[in-house]
Amino acid sequence: MFSVTYAQLNVWLTSFLWPFVRILALIATAPVISHMAVPMRVKIGLAGFLTLIVAPTLGAMPQATVFSADGVWIIVNQFLIGAALGLTMQVAFAAIDAAGEFIGQQMGLGFAMLYDPRAGGNAVVVSRYLNAIATLAFLVLDGHLQMIAALVTTFQSVPVDANVLGAAANAQGWRTLAAYGGSVFSTGLLLSLPVVAALLISNLALGILNRAAPQIGIFQVGFPVTMLVGLLLLQLMVPNLIPFFQRVFESGIGEMGRVAAAMH
Repeated sequence: MFSVTYAQLNVWLTSFLWPFVRILALIATAPVISHMAVPMRVKIGLAGFLTLIVAPTLGAMPQATVFSADGVWIIVNQFLIGAALGLTMQVAFAAIDAAGEFIGQQMGLGFAMLYDPRAGGNAVVVSRYLNAIATLAFLVLDGHLQMIAALVTTFQSVPVDANVLGAAANAQGWRTLAAYGGSVFSTGLLLSLPVVAALLISNLALGILNRAAPQIGIFQVGFPVTMLVGLLLLQLMVPNLIPFFQRVFESGIGEMGRVAAAMH
């Protein structure tokens, strides 16, 4: 007769549950795969499938039962690790969204808003346009696979029994994540700088024209000219967007490793 002891059941459960929580936390917070259009069952199924592959390679788990205080604390730590890694990749997409915001404001399209289901609110139409291109580039460049591979690697740098909230030294990981968040503004400004600079020059030219010939009615002419110049520059930027996005994604993948290493 086949029998299973409580100790054996606990070993099987812990070897699956703790990695599952970290993987599911990343899937729930990472770009693209955390989108509201992806059904919850698909997210949970993907996390379970990845866990079945990863769990046998992790070795022995901590000697703690799942529903004990130590077991619950491990679950909390796994969730925080996975969420931190997912938010690290979200910073890369936030920088692209910020570039769209800068460009849209300069083009006079700050009032043209579209609902963004990823952010759960409205976003400038130019930001949604750049985000759509970035999402397609992320999938074409296998960014989702690289992100999952980086997550699997963190099980060696940050083992399951790591306590990311217990020691003061572990705060370095959260400081690394916060410092990387500052790149939202620098990267977004770098991406939008050509369009913003060109629009600034066009506005200066319109201002000079208004002083030279006030009868033209610069307020009626300025908005269409500014929008036309912005759309033309966006069209010229498209061939160079993919290499730039690739560098941004590679930076995000590398930052995931640095955040994980700083946590332990």
